[in-house]
Amino acid sequence: MTTVALPRLGLRANAGQFALLVAVNGLVGAMVGQERTVLPLLGQDVFGLTGYTVVLSFVLAFGVSKAVANLVAGAMADRYGRKPVLVAGWLLGVPVPLLLIWAPTWSWIVVANVLLGLNQGLAWSSTVIMKIDLVGPARRGLAMGLNEAAGYGAVAVAALATGLIAERAGLRPAPFFLGLAFAGLGLGASVLFVRETRGHVALEAPESVELPWRRVFARTSFRDPSLSAASQAGLVNNLNDGMAWGLLPLFYASHGLGVGEVSVLAAAYPAVWGIAQIGTGALSDRLGRKRLIVGGMLLQSAAIGLIAAASTFPVWLLAAGLLGLGTAMVYPTLLAAVADVAGPTWRGAALGVYRLWRDLGFAIGAVMAGATADALGMPAAISAVAVLTAMSAVLVGLRMRETAGPMRPRRPSDQDADGANRSEDASG
Repeated sequence: MTTVALPRLGLRANAGQFALLVAVNGLVGAMVGQERTVLPLLGQDVFGLTGYTVVLSFVLAFGVSKAVANLVAGAMADRYGRKPVLVAGWLLGVPVPLLLIWAPTWSWIVVANVLLGLNQGLAWSSTVIMKIDLVGPARRGLAMGLNEAAGYGAVAVAALATGLIAERAGLRPAPFFLGLAFAGLGLGASVLFVRETRGHVALEAPESVELPWRRVFARTSFRDPSLSAASQAGLVNNLNDGMAWGLLPLFYASHGLGVGEVSVLAAAYPAVWGIAQIGTGALSDRLGRKRLIVGGMLLQSAAIGLIAAASTFPVWLLAAGLLGLGTAMVYPTLLAAVADVAGPTWRGAALGVYRLWRDLGFAIGAVMAGATADALGMPAAISAVAVLTAMSAVLVGLRMRETAGPMRPRRPSDQDADGANRSEDASG
């Protein structure tokens, strides 16, 4: 008689699958990293684009498609399972490096980034939800720190590697051969080795009440002060990241830096972001989410302002590191804060709604930064993003309640999904 192993919660109990999902998310991040240094320069040097708004159109396409995919991924993961969504994301990612290699016009690049956004939205969302399923409520911050560290550490490594390859072999096609390897490995590992985690949800809250999708959307976007504060903070965080992705390589190049130096700066920010998240995610479990989010966004604002004011490589490198540290304080902590408040049976949908708003920041940042740079110049555009980031920190300080650490009033998982945060619903 064969005994079927029952699922268990906890990082140690699920170490093998958790480590595999960390590696898979590293490959998801590397798919973005292959573009991080090269694509803005490709727009100007190969396709002859002049206006910053036009150059940043690829970030706009990526942000919109990823935001929509996040929303769909959360709902589909709750209904159909996590693994099918992950595999679908990788299938959509396979054509991306091929389009980047063969594109005869910029419109092909935009289409490639629509597919890349779908890949990121479905695959990254799935790994986030699956890790939260596996570890249970006590270690969410650590789980998200490890997840985001793998993703953005890989962004940094791929950005540096493709930049160095481009410096020696040209902007195309050599840098994007790495993308083909990332996509193949990610798809193969997801199909062959990743296991479904939806069964772990019942262990955390066997009698939790499901919420209709419309109520989840309203609660996460507007009604619940903590969830809506997290959603706007996520949007502004990725607004400044979209600016950093699309505009900063051009800003550095306009000051005479070569592709190699630009690649170092483009990699330094996500490298610090990725590595530091291992510590900041776990720290938020102990100290609480709110203070890390507010402090991190204020640090981001100061770093972006320093980039706008500086004109030398060493200062930019310092600012890139500070921006990465500030983002590391914010990124996994926001995910953990949303997971704290959302009920287990509607957590996937809530994370999808949060990630919808967060990744719309890419699109808004591309439009705002591009239009401002065209009208007033790149330093003005960068400075405007710094001001918005500081304002977002103030909103989090005013609206978000603490959900972890010593200042947490009670465990959100002790509440049923329909009754959680009634007081916030009444006031928000």
